[in-house]
Amino acid sequence: MDKIMVEGGRPLNGEVAISGAKNAALPILTASLLTEGRNTYHNVPRLRDVESIKELLAHLCATVETDGETVRIEASGLCKSEAPYDLVRKMRASILVLGPLLARTGKARVSLPGGCAIGARPINLHLKGLSRLGATITLAHGYVEAAADRLVGDDIYFDVPTVTGTENLMMAAVLARGTTVLRNVAREPEIIALADVLNQMGGDVQGAGTSVITINGVSELQPAEVSVIPDRIEAGTFMAAAALPRGDGPLRACEPDHLRAVVNKLRQVGADVTVHDRSIRVVGPEALTSVDVKTLPYPGFPTDMQAQFMVLMSVATGLSLIIETIFENRYIHVSELRRLGADITVSGNAAMVRGVPRLSGAPVMATDLRASASLILAGLVAEGRTEVNRVYHLDRGYDSIEKKMAALGAAIWRE
Repeated sequence: MDKIMVEGGRPLNGEVAISGAKNAALPILTASLLTEGRNTYHNVPRLRDVESIKELLAHLCATVETDGETVRIEASGLCKSEAPYDLVRKMRASILVLGPLLARTGKARVSLPGGCAIGARPINLHLKGLSRLGATITLAHGYVEAAADRLVGDDIYFDVPTVTGTENLMMAAVLARGTTVLRNVAREPEIIALADVLNQMGGDVQGAGTSVITINGVSELQPAEVSVIPDRIEAGTFMAAAALPRGDGPLRACEPDHLRAVVNKLRQVGADVTVHDRSIRVVGPEALTSVDVKTLPYPGFPTDMQAQFMVLMSVATGLSLIIETIFENRYIHVSELRRLGADITVSGNAAMVRGVPRLSGAPVMATDLRASASLILAGLVAEGRTEVNRVYHLDRGYDSIEKKMAALGAAIWRE
């Protein structure tokens, strides 16, 4: 099993290009199920989760071709409407095939995704929404079975904003008869990216990026050629790494508007952050200043940056309070940071972090995707060698992170 080795004490210096966004690529690739003809997607990140969704699409008899960061998908000859457990269990986002399969074929049988290390992610809001669109939903033997001759638009309110729920309903409603209004929806940039793709396919989706999305159904869609937006969480991770003392990391091919909350917090901790149209430069201070953080749905501070920011606070001057409001079990990385010498106390959804002068390298174990990144950041600033095990989590969401960091001067390699 692979592991990442990090020799601490070398600040990052140099320019890094940000890859395409995993959380935008997954629903966009899935949207291919809505069309006949070949869709072409550029800037698709080379990640394990992307491979998983391509494998699932191929199982449904879509033709999938990959050429570097370009992926072509043709779903003209769909021969199946079932997403089996053996494929869905690899990645919860596989539930995204439910809406487009139902809209395109009139039926779908998709395995329930199961548990998640960072907390419960129920799909009840997906199912309630599809029911409002006229689908008959049955849960049996670990599968969701959905059927409808043709979905019909309706006014749907989400009890809480849900990213994948919003995406599933958008893809289902785009081929529904009449108008669908989705209220209290997620506002993430990835939602806007999906809406843009659906509109390029000939759909009529309005309001993405706000709390209300209106979808006027169409009878059919056409294939599109699009480029995946930059990954704001990969960008944020490299920004946090550059904010470590004496770092200097310009980022290119990123989208600064998607990172305002992260930019704001990094400036508060003392980093010098310069923003341009498609680039950001972060220069770390001699010493970090502690600040409080509360994770919130977009455009608030992202939960996917909580672990990385905790590393900064672990070596900052003073005391900080981090409050996690999105997932109930997203402090699993705390015990591993403590092994490196961090002083962190957790009570419920709050973590109190008392900055220490230095961390000390040690063997640690990654527990989820963003925890993996946080342990690498901790290794960069720790004295001695840090060994990060179970990095298969890392490969789900970061495209060659160790190679990119090595190119910036870090002593980091994979074994």
